[in-house]
Amino acid sequence: MIVRTQPAFWVVIPAAGVGSRMRADRPKQYLQLGGRSIIEHTLDCFLDHPALAGVAVCIASDDPYWPNLRYANDGRIQRAPGGRERCDSVLNGLRQLGELGANEHDWVLVHDAARPNLARADLDKLLTELADDPVGGLLAVPARDTLKRVGPDGRVIETVDRSVIWQAFTPQMFRLGMLRSALEAALEAGVLVTDEASALEWAGHLPKVIEGRADNLKVTRPEDLEWLAQRWSAGRSH
Repeated sequence: MIVRTQPAFWVVIPAAGVGSRMRADRPKQYLQLGGRSIIEHTLDCFLDHPALAGVAVCIASDDPYWPNLRYANDGRIQRAPGGRERCDSVLNGLRQLGELGANEHDWVLVHDAARPNLARADLDKLLTELADDPVGGLLAVPARDTLKRVGPDGRVIETVDRSVIWQAFTPQMFRLGMLRSALEAALEAGVLVTDEASALEWAGHLPKVIEGRADNLKVTRPEDLEWLAQRWSAGRSH
């Protein structure tokens, strides 16, 4: 019987976005959830994991909120420059990890700053299932609802076969060197990738999907935060 072990890993959290759809007075990662900021809850998903090697949080240079958090002075977390786009921030984070001692073959998990409800069981499943994978992969969930392709006039063009559609979540887990090369090549070619897996896909690789929990929610709209706040008040349980 093959026993898969969990590899040591690094984390990059791009946190330079403004989250305009939240219509809030600050970037969404700094909104309050259960008495603490969303990004603090997100960091909690990783910081006590025994296989964690270190974290790079990618922050905008003019961000006034991060320095006031208790995690700003945590030795396990290093600040990296935020970029114009997510891929720019992630690249900066990868370079920061290299300065901390991460090598080309180390695993890096990229996770959304505003996705605070990652279950430890999902994190461990990702680490275990991808430990020996030649490419890496991501947490995802299969589409549940009927999907429609809609034209610019708002009318349905066709119904999409949902059996082959998955919704991509984070963390997304790849080797540092492979991910950095894919992101750099995509940027050089003028290809704007929206997540790390799409950069690997563009480079010709086939990331593996690992099914996770559907409540690994990314806070994007006010109702997302309301849902999570209700969950926190009721007692978060995984």
